[in-house]
This record gives sequence, structure tokens and C-alpha cells, in this order.
Amino acid sequence: MTEGTTLPAPGERPLRRLLEALERFVSKIPDTDEPEGRSPDERAREIARHAAIKAAVLSGGLALPPGPLGYMTIIPDLVAIWKIQAQMVANIAGTFGKKAYLGREQMLYCLFRHAAAQAMRDIVVRVGERILIRRPAPRIVQQVLRRIGVRMTQRLAGGALVRWLPIVGALGVGAYAYYDTGRVAETAIDLFRREIELEDPRDDDDHRG
Repeated sequence: MTEGTTLPAPGERPLRRLLEALERFVSKIPDTDEPEGRSPDERAREIARHAAIKAAVLSGGLALPPGPLGYMTIIPDLVAIWKIQAQMVANIAGTFGKKAYLGREQMLYCLFRHAAAQAMRDIVVRVGERILIRRPAPRIVQQVLRRIGVRMTQRLAGGALVRWLPIVGALGVGAYAYYDTGRVAETAIDLFRREIELEDPRDDDDHRG
């Protein structure tokens, strides 16, 4: 990096782009052909390993361009990783025989619980060994998405720094994508191995009223 170079700071524009990407994700849940497995935990971890490797290779490759070109890959990188992770979550749901429980709220929870836990409190509630999935009103979903988006833009600043060191940065970004995908998988496995209940939206409105 040359002296006096100013890194672009994530602001409202990247946040808008992230929110648009998030809204597209929650509006379309990926299909899965994954059958219910005899050993779902073992199969789920195999699915997770393949997805983590794929995410690491893709993310590391996108981080290779140096400087401003590398910075421009940050949001496409996030979107590409989310796609891999979303398909992984769908496949994990399939191997646990929980395809019928794969919806917008479950996907948000699996993808972002580890990164924005506070935002998930309006969606998922643990009741003993069971998981209660709330179906919040659209305005609540928008609030949750914005909280997630803000949290993600805070990570963009760190992501921008490593783009100025192409080789080292690519290795670091790839390693983080592997780790991040593993955490998403752990959340998905923990969710879909449990008994899941779906809360009636009217009950949620009564609770908030």
C-alpha cells in the first residue's frame, strides 16, 4: 500500500447492497434433493466439510485482486458464500428429514446466528430441547435484516484491509470462509436434529401487542 492511500470506508451504499442481497436470499429458499439419512449427523458433517472447502476456495480466489479491485469483490464474495452456505443448510435439513421445516426464518437463523445473535432473538426461541420458530411481521423481518446488514458492513472494513495484501489476504479470507461455513453448519445441525415447532403468526402479534 502506498503512503497516503485511503481505504474506502463501508457506508450506506454497501449497506443498501447487502440488504438487497439479504432480501433476495430470504425470498427464495434453495431446493435440496438430499434424502433423509440413516446417520444424519455423519452425513451432515460430510456436507459441511465439502461446503467449507468450496467456500474457502471461492472466497480466497475472489480476494486475489489487489487494492481497489480487491475491495470491489467483498460484497460479491459475501453473496457467493451465502449461496454456498444456504445450499448447505438446505442439504443438512434434508439429511435430518426436516425439509418441511426449511423456511425463511430457519435460513436466517442458520446463516447469521453466530454473526448477529441479538438479531435472532425475534425469530428463534429455545424451549428446553425444542426450538420454537417465530413468524414475525414483515416490519420485524426488515428490522432483523437491517441489524444483520449493519453487522456485516462492520466486517467489510476488515475485509477491505486484507485485499491490499493479495496472497496473504487471500489465504486469510479463504480460511475465514472455511471457519464461517463450519459455524453455519454447526447451527444448522443443532437446529434440525431437534424438535421444531412453528409459532402461529397471530400468537406472535398477540405477544407483541
